Amino acid sequence: MDRRAFIVGMPLGLLAAPLAGAAQQAGKTYRIGVLSAARLVILDPLLDAFRERLQELGYIEPQTVFYVRAGSGRVEDIPRLVGELISLKVDVLVIAASTQAALAAQRATREIPIVAVAVGEPVRTGLVPSIARPGGNITGSTVLGTEVASKRLQLATELRPASTQIALLTNPDNPAIVEIERELTKVAARQKLTLVSIAARSSAELEVAFGAIAKKPPGVLLVTADATHQAHIDRVIAFAARLRIPAIYNVKANAQDGGLLAYAPDDLELYRRAADYVDKILRGTKPGDLPFQQATKFELVINLKTAKALGLTIPPSLLARADEIVE
Repeated sequence: MDRRAFIVGMPLGLLAAPLAGAAQQAGKTYRIGVLSAARLVILDPLLDAFRERLQELGYIEPQTVFYVRAGSGRVEDIPRLVGELISLKVDVLVIAASTQAALAAQRATREIPIVAVAVGEPVRTGLVPSIARPGGNITGSTVLGTEVASKRLQLATELRPASTQIALLTNPDNPAIVEIERELTKVAARQKLTLVSIAARSSAELEVAFGAIAKKPPGVLLVTADATHQAHIDRVIAFAARLRIPAIYNVKANAQDGGLLAYAPDDLELYRRAADYVDKILRGTKPGDLPFQQATKFELVINLKTAKALGLTIPPSLLARADEIVE
């Protein structure tokens, strides 16, 4: 588990320039807590975008302090990490891409505002009663998990049209992933496909999942953004390569790092928009009055180097729609 706390830094050029519309009150110190259930290496570029947007809005050093806590996919660590951030008396809690962490934060405090970024199915998982009026002390953004998962199933059929068996790496302890699994099961049945769910709640269970998949390799493997799986994504990518299984991911970096294909939201934009919400909250807006924003931009990333290693020809229709091709 990695943990760190740091003060928001700023390039000297920006520090010297006047910030039109600067929001920071003179002498006021803001404490912003950030919690990621995954590793910091995954969070770092997203957090950079978040910090840069806050700087544009006028939140500068040393009055703005970030406290970051990140696990390594160990969901059992989340309540303790939330407690640490609460004990630091943060003004806002920002939850990075984890419905489980958002639910834990909500259980831990009803007073500190929470901005949950890129979570899946906030209504279906019970995080909020309404996208438009979340109420309480929480708001944020959603990546439309079930709808986008159906899109990845469609991509799987385009990638391997002759295959009728699709595997989904799932986590029964993650309510957002459970909703995705439920939706994909229905969609697969309508398309006369067999969806095989392979559960992995931990690093040890991931090895068991690999064994189950290896016994009967699917036509395509679907991998979600579950924090436990993402903490070990290098192992997942290597496993798929070793067994020559085409895998579709919903994190852009997974395809850039050797996975075959990813269909993913523009997370950088979601974190910049999260900074706008933090600004509104620090100015006095109640989080529950801010609607959950929905991801509007999704990108298709195809790794041709991996396709070649798999001996797989990517259909021209997919290549034509790709936003990024890794060669």
